[in-house]
Amino acid sequence: MSFMRYALRHVAVPFCELVICLVRIRQEGREGKYMCRYIVHSMWEDVEQRSKIMGIDAIHRKESMRAMTETFYAAIFGYDEGILSDDGVLAAALWRNMFNRQCEDPRQLELMVEYVRKQMQFIDALDGEDLLLTGEVNWRPLLEDNAQSILKVPTPTYNDAGL
Repeated sequence: MSFMRYALRHVAVPFCELVICLVRIRQEGREGKYMCRYIVHSMWEDVEQRSKIMGIDAIHRKESMRAMTETFYAAIFGYDEGILSDDGVLAAALWRNMFNRQCEDPRQLELMVEYVRKQMQFIDALDGEDLLLTGEVNWRPLLEDNAQSILKVPTPTYNDAGL
């Protein structure tokens, strides 16, 4: 299995959650945009280190990184458009990116659209300053009894240095 295929298979939901975080953090002005750049940079550093640990040679690693970068930014664009549009556009982005155009059960796709919408609703309710300071998001479960409710957002705790 290629590194690219392995990465796509095992990071679909966390990647979607990353996009949700990036969409929310970008709303926090200059600090948010800086944090987005830092998160993406850290992600690529991690991917490169993991590919080295997996023993992927430099040539294949470079090719894979280029392909993943293209896929990443295409997916970001698709998810952004879907999150800011209606459920049909979001479903299309999920079908392309998360399901790799192979979702035979439309209920799974519908469930993921609902999941993304409720995560966006939840993360939008978080205080932006707290989000930037702690970097913590406790995701809502995929299945819950009352999916329409916004859970009470926990107040973050800081250490003596304000972090």
